[in-house]
Order: sequence, then structure tokens, then C-alpha cells
Amino acid sequence: MFTTYAIYNSYSKKIYIGQTGNLEKRIIEHNLKLGNHYTAKFEGEWKLVYKESFSTRSEAIRREKQLKSRAGRDFIKSHIPG
Repeated sequence: MFTTYAIYNSYSKKIYIGQTGNLEKRIIEHNLKLGNHYTAKFEGEWKLVYKESFSTRSEAIRREKQLKSRAGRDFIKSHIPG
């Protein structure tokens, strides 16, 4: 099972959209600021605001690309509380 997800950092007002085979582990990695990744640059906690599950990685990647479009980002913004 693969997941396309969106996380939000309210401190930095940033959205990150990605896909993974292990969502729980990946969110922990984002919050531990592991590696030289986009999310590691920002202070504050990353919280899950949206997720979708897929049976293949290629489906998850296809959806990730859709959500990174202008319309997709607007859709994700509608899921951010407050």
C-alpha cells in the first residue's frame, strides 16, 4: 500500500506534498528534520492534513503530481484548518 499525502507547517505556513510506502515513518522523519530535504529547512511541526491510499507506487506518484498543480494545491489548502 502506498500513500499520497500533504502535510502543513503552521509555523512556517508551508505545505509539502509527497508519497510514501510508510506514512507514519515518513511524517516522523519530516518532524525530526532528517536529511537535506525541503521540510528540514523549516522550524515548526509538520502535521498531516490530507492522505489517499493506492495499491501501486505509480498511482501514488501520479496523484502526487496532480496535487502539486495549482488546482491540487488549492484543494489541499481547503483541508488546512483555520
